[in-house]
Amino acid sequence: MSKKRARLTKPTAQHRDPGLEEVMTGTTVFNVPFPADLSTLKGMSPLVIRFPYSVEYLHSYGQDSPFFAGLANRKLLGTRCGPCQYTYATPRLHCPACGRETDWTELPQQGRVHTFTTCYYGSEEFLKETPFHLILVEFDGVDTLLLARLIGVSGPEEIRIEMKVKAKFRRNSQLKTTDVYFVPA
Repeated sequence: MSKKRARLTKPTAQHRDPGLEEVMTGTTVFNVPFPADLSTLKGMSPLVIRFPYSVEYLHSYGQDSPFFAGLANRKLLGTRCGPCQYTYATPRLHCPACGRETDWTELPQQGRVHTFTTCYYGSEEFLKETPFHLILVEFDGVDTLLLARLIGVSGPEEIRIEMKVKAKFRRNSQLKTTDVYFVPA
């Protein structure tokens, strides 16, 4: 029996595999269970994988920067239209009714629950906190509502419409809307 040496050659354009390049990242699996009888696929247990996901995003708050600076300084800021005398809990640079530029104003830190929902699923940032409660806060002298989390209740049965709530702020601001949350007053 003769020994032949295999000759290693670089693949040419004609011989190159047109498929995707194999990489050594992500989830690599071996021996994934698969039934011989395809009629049993509907009963197959779901495959579960760990898949870390991250995106770095550069974002400018632009005209809303004073709102976030207020949160970092434990103040709730909204805007007010001078001519219309309309106050927005969620700031607007210009009044939607008359189009004039609004002025920044400090909002009260106590309000009432206008309505609420309990979230049993959330985005990646909130998954570890589910279930969590979101409320629309109604303030005296303010014409619109503010969406925020309600902390300090064990379940939706403890929340009621018109319940008095007060603002609390994260000790270390992250310059996010979640820097403010509400608790029962």
